[in-house]
Amino acid sequence: MAKDKTDIEAEDKAEAEIENKDEAATDNKPVKEDKAATEKESEKEPVKKKGGGLIKLIIVIVIIAAVVVVAYVTGAISYLDPNSEVNLIGIMDDWVAELGNLQFIAWIVYILLYAVAAVFFLPALIFAILAGVVFKFGDGSSFFAPALGGILALLGGTVGAIAAFIVARYVARKSIVNKFGNSSLFKKIDEGIRVNGVSFLILTRLVPVFPYNVQNYIYGLTPIKLGTYALVSLITMAPGAFLYAFMAGTIARQGLSIEVLLAFVAAGVILFLISLIPKFIAKKKGIKLKDD
Repeated sequence: MAKDKTDIEAEDKAEAEIENKDEAATDNKPVKEDKAATEKESEKEPVKKKGGGLIKLIIVIVIIAAVVVVAYVTGAISYLDPNSEVNLIGIMDDWVAELGNLQFIAWIVYILLYAVAAVFFLPALIFAILAGVVFKFGDGSSFFAPALGGILALLGGTVGAIAAFIVARYVARKSIVNKFGNSSLFKKIDEGIRVNGVSFLILTRLVPVFPYNVQNYIYGLTPIKLGTYALVSLITMAPGAFLYAFMAGTIARQGLSIEVLLAFVAAGVILFLISLIPKFIAKKKGIKLKDD
């Protein structure tokens, strides 16, 4: 018995509905799988602890306070008093003076020690302060006497940055890649260099968004040229190196007076205002320095 037109249309409609259901099921499957995969990845991501920075700051303050208390209790603080008969500043001055024309040896040793410190992630601030205290032009009475310490601190920091860069690029590249290659910090810096070039390098060296010593290694994994990296590092580290050296040298030889304190507060304000310039430039150019 032949099917009439109505039966044929009904069968076609039923077949079409079945096909549509199959296609819908097929389309929904990848979405569900992608969603499940995303949820699984989010579960693996470590949860960032809040308040970690505050805790570290409190620990640092407590350690500094403890050192100061111990120094006062034991009388060791007198060794930092320039008016004391026996003080650390005088001992260092005598040692450098005894070298005479061979003082450049002390300069070289200091620069090498600073470089080693940068390679092994030791705090650079200590070396900058040490340079201001130990090294000076002339007898140290001139306002510009601590500038020698600033120059040596700048050279030491630059040599250290170059050394870490070379280690990351040529000496231990595989180990550095294993350590930082999958980190969000490396991805951020690598993308920034590829998109914005030297501008990103300048901004990150001037604005303390990323750990300074870690930058030295990560930039060694990026396409940035060694010469460019060295020059930018030299220029951008200059303000901090000279400021710390001048502060340390002046306080060590003149003591902490109201005039000295006001001068360094003003210098700190100027340095802070300078650090805002890169942030403004980054905002104008749409360069994102850190994650929100």
